[in-house]
Amino acid sequence: MSTNSFSRILSYTSAIVALSATGYALYFDHKRRSSPEFRRQIKLQNKKYKELLEEEQENAKQEKLENVGRILTSELVKDPLPTDPAQREMAFAANVELGEKLAIQPGKELEAACKFYKALTVYPNPADLLGIYQKTVSDEIYEYIVMMIAILPPSSLSPFLGGPASDAARINEIVE
Repeated sequence: MSTNSFSRILSYTSAIVALSATGYALYFDHKRRSSPEFRRQIKLQNKKYKELLEEEQENAKQEKLENVGRILTSELVKDPLPTDPAQREMAFAANVELGEKLAIQPGKELEAACKFYKALTVYPNPADLLGIYQKTVSDEIYEYIVMMIAILPPSSLSPFLGGPASDAARINEIVE
């Protein structure tokens, strides 16, 4: 008898909840269709929500860009770019190799991007290398590389980006 009454109470409760939800949906639909003030409030709420969402996304992008800039600066301070052509070739090979090793490891995307960026800065034709990166590295790493280029463009890419012809002085200023 007790299991019968329990199942009856459960079914009544379920029916009441279902009817309440249906009633609220009908009421909301009626208000939405008939009340211009209600529609205006909903549009205003949606607009505020979209603005808030856009602001949060912009803040997240800015924070990510600042973080990438800090890490890039510390990496350049820790291991400056070589100026001798022979050392540049060795640095290119070493940085590409390290970047590939780090790219395989999960959670090391930013470090890998730093290594690829450093290889890009010492490469004689960075535009070609950037095209290769776009095809071979993951999208996240490529995005980091592009951010690093936006923060501190290599001197050989500056004419394409509209910056000064020599950014070696800027790199030295950041390092010092």
